[in-house]
Amino acid sequence: MQEWNAGALLKVSGGYWQSCALHAGIKLDVFTAIDTRSMQPEDVAARIHADPDATSRLLDALAAMGLLTKESGRFSNTDVSLRHLCKSSKNYLGYIMLHHHYLMDSWSRLDAAVLEGKPVGEQTQAREDTREAFLMGMYNNAMLQAPELVERIDLTGRRTLLDMGGGPGTYAIQFCLRNPKLSATVFDLPTTRPFAEETIARFGLSGRIEFEPGNYLETSLPKHFDVVWMSHVLHSQGYGVCREMIRKAVAALDPGGLLLIHDFYLNEHKDGPPLPALFSLNMLVRTQEGRSYSDREVRDMMEEAGLQKVRRLSYKSPSQSGVLMAVKPE
Repeated sequence: MQEWNAGALLKVSGGYWQSCALHAGIKLDVFTAIDTRSMQPEDVAARIHADPDATSRLLDALAAMGLLTKESGRFSNTDVSLRHLCKSSKNYLGYIMLHHHYLMDSWSRLDAAVLEGKPVGEQTQAREDTREAFLMGMYNNAMLQAPELVERIDLTGRRTLLDMGGGPGTYAIQFCLRNPKLSATVFDLPTTRPFAEETIARFGLSGRIEFEPGNYLETSLPKHFDVVWMSHVLHSQGYGVCREMIRKAVAALDPGGLLLIHDFYLNEHKDGPPLPALFSLNMLVRTQEGRSYSDREVRDMMEEAGLQKVRRLSYKSPSQSGVLMAVKPE
């Protein structure tokens, strides 16, 4: 639990200064421009086509934050920056950080959302200019935990998986890598297809993972799967829609099939963990009815849909998310 005092309050209140400096570094590709070199600020400014003095101040701030090093007036990336902030790295996290940046305008009007009880900004994924940041940001986020998470889920003997609302297909990819006899279908909006097929091909899985376009809010899902995976799709919708989504997922399963729901789960009193509680506010400012749900609420939805043996996967996520799993009766 956070110990609050004047210093801690001010640190949180002004925390967006650091966020904005980091986001500016990402948007301007400062870290990628420097890469493995040691560079003078004016050379960095020339590479990113920016004002030299302003660039120098940004670089100094990033160095003060420990994201760059400065020696004899020259700037270099740290190991962490090279690993996560340079586009040349396979561990690049810039897309999810850009997604966070595009959310800031809505978050700055949280008070209005609370007063009016409705969103103050359009859903990020609906905007063409931010869609890449959203989809590839979801890929960034998933790759932080997907390889470890799929290790915890036993799919022995199962052959077909539906990734419902799977975006770029990150989890379908990781499940197939972990289970050589598994094939998968990523079901998502048609606009997601190029991102998904490019990502699937990058992992050499085009022959085992297919993309099927559709809107799970409006149509039925394809049928006859051993497993349905739902990752971070419930929190965008209201309770009634979530119940219907789970019902559709169950209908897509063959008898004995396994439903896995990965999301941010609140505790029984809904006052924690911190990230799911804050994420519920993110849904308030961005969606009509989205929110974080408690573990108990989602368990109830799964049982209402006829599932059995509902349980929580023993997994401690770095993002405070969790997985509920249940079986369709034979």
